[in-house]
Amino acid sequence: MEQIAYINNIPYPYKNGETILNFVKRIEGEKIIPTLCDAPNLEAFGSCRVCSVEVALEKDGKTKTVASCHTPVMANSFIYPNSESIQELRKNIIELVLTDHPMDCLTCEVNGNCELQDVAASVGITEVRYPEGENHLDREKDVSHPYMRSDLSKCINCYRCVRACDEVQGEFVLSMAGRGFDAHIIKGNDESFMDSPCVSCGACSQACPTSAISDIFQSKSIQATEKTRTVCTYCGVGCNLDVSTKNGKVLSIQAPYDAEVNQGHTCIKGRYAFKFYDHPDRLRSPMIKRNGEFEEVSWEEAYDYITDKFKYYKEEFGPDSLAGISSSRCTNEENYLMQKFYRAVIQTNNIDGCARVCHSPTALGMQRTFGTGAATNSIKDLKHTNCIMVIGANPTSGHPVTGAKMKQFAMKQDNISIVIDPRKTELARHATYHLPVRPGTNVAVLNIMMYYIVSEGLVDESFIQNRTEGFEEFKKELLQINLQELEEIIGVSKEKVREAAIAYATAPNAMSFHGLGVTEHSQGTFTVMQIADLALMTGNIGRKGVGVNPLRGQNNVQGSADMGVQPHQGAGYLDITKPEINKKYNEFYGVQVPSHIGYKIPEMFDAALEGKLKAIWIIGEDVVQTDPNTQKVIKALNNTDLVIVQELFMTETAKQADVILPGASFLEKSGTFTNGERRVQRVNQVVEPIAGTKPDRQIIVDMMNKMGYTQPDYTAEGALKEVSEIVPFFAGITWENLGENGKQWPVAPDGTDTKILHTKEFKRGKGYFEFNDFKESNEIVQNGKEYPYILTTNRDLEHYNCGAMTRRTGNVEVHTTDKLWLNPKDAQEHGISDGDFVCVESPRGKVDIKAWITEGVKPGILSTTFHFPEIMVNNITSDEHCSEAMCPEYKVVSVRIRKSKGKQKMIAESK
Repeated sequence: MEQIAYINNIPYPYKNGETILNFVKRIEGEKIIPTLCDAPNLEAFGSCRVCSVEVALEKDGKTKTVASCHTPVMANSFIYPNSESIQELRKNIIELVLTDHPMDCLTCEVNGNCELQDVAASVGITEVRYPEGENHLDREKDVSHPYMRSDLSKCINCYRCVRACDEVQGEFVLSMAGRGFDAHIIKGNDESFMDSPCVSCGACSQACPTSAISDIFQSKSIQATEKTRTVCTYCGVGCNLDVSTKNGKVLSIQAPYDAEVNQGHTCIKGRYAFKFYDHPDRLRSPMIKRNGEFEEVSWEEAYDYITDKFKYYKEEFGPDSLAGISSSRCTNEENYLMQKFYRAVIQTNNIDGCARVCHSPTALGMQRTFGTGAATNSIKDLKHTNCIMVIGANPTSGHPVTGAKMKQFAMKQDNISIVIDPRKTELARHATYHLPVRPGTNVAVLNIMMYYIVSEGLVDESFIQNRTEGFEEFKKELLQINLQELEEIIGVSKEKVREAAIAYATAPNAMSFHGLGVTEHSQGTFTVMQIADLALMTGNIGRKGVGVNPLRGQNNVQGSADMGVQPHQGAGYLDITKPEINKKYNEFYGVQVPSHIGYKIPEMFDAALEGKLKAIWIIGEDVVQTDPNTQKVIKALNNTDLVIVQELFMTETAKQADVILPGASFLEKSGTFTNGERRVQRVNQVVEPIAGTKPDRQIIVDMMNKMGYTQPDYTAEGALKEVSEIVPFFAGITWENLGENGKQWPVAPDGTDTKILHTKEFKRGKGYFEFNDFKESNEIVQNGKEYPYILTTNRDLEHYNCGAMTRRTGNVEVHTTDKLWLNPKDAQEHGISDGDFVCVESPRGKVDIKAWITEGVKPGILSTTFHFPEIMVNNITSDEHCSEAMCPEYKVVSVRIRKSKGKQKMIAESK
């Protein structure tokens, strides 16, 4: 039965629990009730009272004045949003606000786009009847930060910035100090933005209704002539961005409130780190290296040079003498075209990319267990779960918008959070259970967890019987593990693991999230299978608030894998070795496509060193800086006759190239990205490509035609249509029906998408249990005695992967270099102080890194990032890889340390 309430005596149906403000806005429009302290992504607060309305319980009855933002609609109530007395009340409130607000509108950066200005106009302010206050005169501007700005003389104490910091980011940096007329906003312990714990997400700036908190880009100003919605180029969260431009230049970026992924939120990278797109360092012409020097050439000359070489190598040495590496920063369509180029034009399956390099254990492990290697649920299911398990991931740094939601989940009293990570990450500090295991021992700790779930009778017998296979044999082997031995191996008490296991198993709904700290190990695939097994044995699969959810590191890791950028599976994860699949590709591409598995990236480098690989085309991947064992990578590239690098900047890999092709940034192209929850979203071109550059898609199409394969000119709609015809789970996707918020694959032909996988059955039929015992990494077995410390690598919030983009923005002022996490006990043993340079040496080489002494790692464990080429951390990482998927083992490196005397002397001399 419909529930009715009246607005100005006219009846309208309202929704259960709907506030008066939302009800009236839905019926009468956004501007019918003015607000100041309200914002779309914040909880109702009711401090300003500008949204007040009159409500009566019967027609012509006695009215009561209430704040509409937090007052629920009552059945058969009569609401009067703009009565004479309400308008007078609003006017009086705004007059009081204006007494302590500087009236410098004409010179204010938000003039014409100021909410206070708008509200003042809407309530009819023509003069202020009260004497001017003086509090605003005492506030100094804060210009300490490379992005954030504050001029708190213009603050109206609406608390929106405080609430955004608390509710959106969960950082709790901003607060209100003082009382009465002295009440004012402070950052941290009343310090500057730069000195405070601010993470520069910009949520406070976007929330502020005036210019009290803003940024260097004046994001709320009305300078822009156009606003374009697109998708962020950084991590796999897939935040939507509103990009403001004028005269073909990007002015600023804001986060749209109606975006399902990020709801008005983004991080420092997404909101502020965009100036790399027109940086002076951008490559602006094709180049060919002659006599050891790069010479600028025309596009035609570059194309002809590459074409002649490719045709020669293909004819003389065979198609498998050529290989390609595509990019998870490129769109789905570009990745699809790149793999098509190698399969249909070159006729080799030597195509790979970082999606397979870093997350292949996820795809393989989940395919073995479920049949599908992608996230089973949506991030919004955090609202429906009771327990999260985060293993091998640092989401507040690597996936910040999702990480903020997880942090807020962990901080709620009744929620359970389990973090399995060698480091005491930000999320670990708030976790119910933090299991700081030794790097490389994930298989051991998960076996202990599953042992206790089985031995304590906490398995979901019905789910196991009806929807899984292999459990009895799995159970038999699991119960034979040596708990005492595994406890010593992981370095965490088995009782603590038991408590976490029971908490996971007894929660009504439990979700797991994992990252590269799971996959980048010699037993990475087995660990993913164990995470999936945990979900199977407890029935945490196939409904809201549960599941297995990998956190994708780069923006289009999921999409590039979906598109077939891997040597063993074509577009749509179809097995290239099966005759029926080979026939399908042959017919679709109109040529004979090879059916034998091609080279993975490590195999490409091995083939190059053996003289088998003659040419390699690398798009958007700095393999020299980011792949393990840097010196081996350099030797492999130097031993390849033709190295083509398609890039934005002169990266460490580009320096090794024979031909450089200048590509385009995400702001200069159109297509789609697929985020970590399988959401395919439109990437809309914001500005024209920098002069001399071309979008990656156009370069690939040009080369296809140069090589004699007819490929139509690129359009986002056309390319997506071709993808949908060959990738089964894209069948119902069109450019038009993606809309503003995209669709989660699989998408049926009628356009219906899928929020949750495996609701009734698994793609492989039944979920599969397979026991795998712990095995020590060869890195530790072979080198552990001589190199007793274990180094694990990670990422920082401010930088992205090799840092080629973020180091060319203000982010480099916030985070200036890679640092080595070092326990105080180890620092004392080696005479190392905070800030000293440490020589970290492995069997492959050595690097010098600044020490950061912290309890965040246990004795014997070290951790660092790899964002800065001056450090080149991958000089010391190894060739060890996942036994099943060949994913490099970045997370376990045997090293020894000492204070770096040479580095200290060099610094002293420079002073």
